[in-house]
Parts: sequence; structure tokens; C-alpha cells
Amino acid sequence: MYVARHAFVRSVHPERELTMPQRAAKPSLLVDALLFAAGAVVATVLLLALANPFARPDSYYEGAAALRAAGGGGRRTFYDDPALAYTVDRPIAGWDEKRAGWARAHPELSRGGERVLMVSGSQPAPCGAPGGDHTLTRLLKNKVDYCRLHGVQLLYNTALLRPSMDRYWAKIPAIRAAMVAHPEAEWVWWVDSDAVLTDMDFRPPLRRYRGHNLVVHGWPRLVFEARSWTSLNAGVFLIRNCQWSLDLMDAWAAMGPDSPDYRRWGTVLKSTFGDKVFDESDDQSALVYMLLQSGSPWREKVFLESDYYFEGYWLEIVGRLGNITERYEAMERRPGSAALRRRRAEVEHAARAAARNAALAGAGLAEAGVNGWRRPFVTHFTGCQPCSGQRNEHYTGASCDEGMRRALNFADDQVLRAYGFRHAGPLSDDVQPLPFDYPATASQ
Repeated sequence: MYVARHAFVRSVHPERELTMPQRAAKPSLLVDALLFAAGAVVATVLLLALANPFARPDSYYEGAAALRAAGGGGRRTFYDDPALAYTVDRPIAGWDEKRAGWARAHPELSRGGERVLMVSGSQPAPCGAPGGDHTLTRLLKNKVDYCRLHGVQLLYNTALLRPSMDRYWAKIPAIRAAMVAHPEAEWVWWVDSDAVLTDMDFRPPLRRYRGHNLVVHGWPRLVFEARSWTSLNAGVFLIRNCQWSLDLMDAWAAMGPDSPDYRRWGTVLKSTFGDKVFDESDDQSALVYMLLQSGSPWREKVFLESDYYFEGYWLEIVGRLGNITERYEAMERRPGSAALRRRRAEVEHAARAAARNAALAGAGLAEAGVNGWRRPFVTHFTGCQPCSGQRNEHYTGASCDEGMRRALNFADDQVLRAYGFRHAGPLSDDVQPLPFDYPATASQ
């Protein structure tokens, strides 16, 4: 044991063999005995620890198993019900009560106001289009950046949870499973993979939606008067984690590929919407159809958002991004705007964003949309299909590719600023350091 103790000292502090001074006098036998006993105890403890540093007594595992079996904290939750299913073919009843019971069992995990979980995803196989996987990586990075800055959780799924529900229908099984796996989240925020968050300062105004369970970019007149299948866009939406939403998704999925009436639904939707040119049942047309039905149980709880670019059409956005950047820089150059230019840690992003948003009105930038110069919140490259390459015939590959690069760099510049850099140009992959007091001295 004595040898083991000194071997340990040499392995941790090898320099001590050269620097430890020699004892000047021989100690007493009592001192030697005490040192030997202490050394033996220390060596025994060290050898036991080094033999298995992760070892725990059996009682530890038994206690942990009992805790797990009890659902945590000794209280059972809906997770202990063997009938509970994550899949869309097994309806869930009493979900609001189940969530409330889980929150009571886990108060430390259910605090923090209206938590938001962003869900996005892409196909499990490699992209067919050249450069498609790289583009998806950049699109994913954009979502990761936004979520990090705003304390939003992100679930990025690459598995078809129900293979029969692919393409635009794949979101429903993913959202359903996310709701069950995240009872702490009040909202699930679906964002298509080809959507770019182009305003890193903006946060959805959740208080505005207190009386609603589904928020989607759309226009009431186009839904209920024009009866257009493009009157809303189902590529980006907020859906509340509640029983109403589970029921909505059950009804929504019943018009999808798993329905025995799938072909009939395609015919019904095409005949319902005069501007729909294909006879396949898709998620967007199905949602509009559900809102149009007389006595619809869904209409009252759906908020059609059109006051800002909750989801914006890329063709009316990307050509204006350069001018938007110039106007934001001009705002920060104005007298009295030094606080906006002050360098800050990234963790201070929320405060910086609030200050910049408060200054927009005074700079004439508060209005959103095609008539305003506020940064578009989300720029959606619908029809470009960056992964498959099977884009809409009305778009060229160059316009889609260049548009995505502009939007991604536009958003990335807002992130890189906290690190002291920005892209060398709107289409450049290179970056350059920012001068102090940017943008006041950016031209020097």
C-alpha cells in the first residue's frame, strides 16, 4: 500500500520527485505509525475509486429504478399509461388534464411562461440536388442561431415517423410526437426546412394569440371570400399544445395519404378551389377547406396573421434585402443612437433587440410587408425545393440559389455582428472584421 500511494503521487505530480526536500531528521516511531495508517486509508480509497470511478452501491440503482417506475418524484403521470401512443393513428383524450397532471408532478420543469418548441426537419436520405445537403445545413444553422438567441428549444427531425405520410404531410406526425414528448411546451412552432428566419431581433407576439390555438400566415378575405388554396401558408405556423390541437391534427390527417378517401379528397379540394390546378389532397388545401366548412369547430381558434411576415414569399423579399440593410444602418448612425452601435456579448441579445425594435418607428422602419422596410421575420423559399432540385417550373435554379444565399447571409450578418464580423458581400462566403463603432465608421 505504501508503494501504491507513492506511485499515485508520482503519476499526478511527477515534478515532486525532483523538488521534494529531504527530511532533516528521523521522526519518531509514533509519527511513522500514524503516517503509515493514514497512507493506507488514502491508498485504499484511491484504489477503490480508480478501479471503477463510476461505481455506485446497489441501493443507488434500486432507488433510481423505483424513482423511474414511479414517474419521477413518486408521482405517476400519463407516461405510465401503456395505452398512450405517440402515433397519429391512436387518438389521445384528456390531453389538457394529462399535461396539467404532469406539470404538478414536475413543477421544476414546467415553469417559465409560454415555452416554445420549434420543430423542423428534412428527409432522411441524402439530397438529390447538387449542393442540396450543404444548403440544408445552412438552413438548419439559421434556425439553430435564432433559437439560441431567443431561448427556444429546437427539434430537427430527419425521420419519417409515418412513412405513408411523406412530403408536406410529414409535419403532422412529427408535431404530434413533439407535443407528447414536450408537455412543458405551450406552443409548437413548425418551420419548413426551406424557410429562413431573416429578423433575428423579432419574437412572435404570443400575447396577441392568447385566445387562439393555431397561428398561420394568411388573409381572411382570401380564405372566406376568394376561397383560394393559397389564402394561407401551412409551411410556418404556431400550434398550441392542447387537446383542441390534437383533435385538429386528427381531422387534418384524415384528409391525407392514410385516408381510404385520399383520392376523393383530391377531387373535392380541386373542385372547391378555383385556383388549384392539381387534384392531389395536400395539407394546405385541406386546412383551408376545414376552415371553410359551415359550423367549423376550428375557425374560431385560428388566427390568420398578416400584419407582419410571419411567413413571407421570397420573390417579393430578396430583392429588397440590401435596401433594408442600408436603412437599418442609417438608423444606427442617427444622433443619439450610440447605444445601438455599442458592442455587446451575445447573451445580451434580447436587450439589444428590444432597443433596436423600439427605435424602428422613429426611423420609419416599423411597417412590415411590401410597403414597409422592417426586416421580414421569415422568408420562405416555397417552390425552390433545394434538396430535391425539383423546383417550380416558374423559378430558375439561379434565382432560387441566389435568393437563398442572400437571405441566409442577411440573417447571418445579424449573428456574426456579436463576434465582430460580417459577410464581405450579400453573396459572399467570405467575412470581414467590423470596425469599432459600426456602422458609424463602416465606410472609413
